Amino acid sequence: MYVRAPFQRKPSPSTSPRRWPSTSRRGTAVRILRLAEEARAFSRSARAGGETVALVPTMGYLHEGHLSLVRLARRRASRVMATIFVNPLQFGPREDLSRYPRDFDRDRSLLEREGVDALFAPEVEEMYPAGACTRVVVEGPLTEGLCGARRPGHFAGVATVVAKLFALSEPDVAVFGQKDAQQAAVIRRMTRDLNLPVEIVVAPIVREADGLAMSSRNVYLNAEERSQAVVLSQALASAQASFETGERRTAALLEIARRVIASAPLARLDYAEIVDAETFLPAEQVSSPSLLALAVHFGSTRLIDNTVLQPDREA
Repeated sequence: MYVRAPFQRKPSPSTSPRRWPSTSRRGTAVRILRLAEEARAFSRSARAGGETVALVPTMGYLHEGHLSLVRLARRRASRVMATIFVNPLQFGPREDLSRYPRDFDRDRSLLEREGVDALFAPEVEEMYPAGACTRVVVEGPLTEGLCGARRPGHFAGVATVVAKLFALSEPDVAVFGQKDAQQAAVIRRMTRDLNLPVEIVVAPIVREADGLAMSSRNVYLNAEERSQAVVLSQALASAQASFETGERRTAALLEIARRVIASAPLARLDYAEIVDAETFLPAEQVSSPSLLALAVHFGSTRLIDNTVLQPDREA
């Protein structure tokens, strides 16, 4: 008996998804989906009508960075599905799963204003039924360094939930943010290695007026921590400025970033590293596009930020 694979589709005349006009559906009620079969039915119904589907996975408590992903998704597909799911698999035993900020009604309102067609917000039991024991693991340098070294099992949790979301929603395009650069690289590799027909789009970091990268966890910061947290973007900018004047030694660039971080009394550096933007391997010199990545603690809050150093941009 022949069983149709969930990702099998008819060949498209184009090698990339059609760019759809930004026809506004802002203000219309977003369709709330709670069950796996509802998410799949939504996408298959859209595709049966000749439309494409973009997926924007989130854990909720949305901010302008998330909404920028939604806007990009609306330009890349005719229908947009957002997801809100605080994924327990990607949290360690001493991390902030229980206190991660949540406000479903606020999030739904924001997504409606942006014209999102469907919001998939399953319960944990829907995503991980009793007895679920399968994990998706991306091995190698992509997950061994940076946050992977500090948060064991985190990227297995990320890859597992994203693979499940792709299987359930069958999107043509999925949009992620550059702030979580390592996560985006892991998802891109997983998608390629598993031959999933999903285009991965990575959107630029959205920042507050003072340069702090937008994050749902910024709400944890007290007033003084918030004022000092700008050192992450300042450290990146200082290293970038030195790079653009010709500095290519990773040790020198990292020393610049670390000095700026150290200027904030409340900042506790977790890591400052430069790795190849494709392989995530370290190097002594920046000779290819490279990721300068930071993780810094303020009290119990851990913030991450990054910038890409492009050596072809000569001073």
